[in-house]
Amino acid sequence: MDNDPESTEFKEHFRARLIAEREALAVESKESEDSRKPVELDQQSVGRLSRMDAMQGQAMAAASEARRKQRAALVEAALRRLDDGDYGYCIDCGEPIGIKRLEVDPVFPRCVRCA
Repeated sequence: MDNDPESTEFKEHFRARLIAEREALAVESKESEDSRKPVELDQQSVGRLSRMDAMQGQAMAAASEARRKQRAALVEAALRRLDDGDYGYCIDCGEPIGIKRLEVDPVFPRCVRCA
């Protein structure tokens, strides 16, 4: 692949990766919807320890969703930079971000020196 952030191949490669990640995050969010719902406090159907386990599971699912939303925001920001023609360039110094760095994580907005 071309290392030039201006090349069509570069842009298409990273756009496809970012869109795929955005879709995967949306699927994960949808699949975990039930586990984030409030825990019923019905004493008849669930014992105290089971209810505590369910509440802990719900809290962990909520924390995972918060991380997914944060990651989705980073993906959207990277897609906006792509649309604006700024993707692949450090937001601090303006120098190109190394392709190896972007391959590791395509949402990185800074080069190694500025990170």
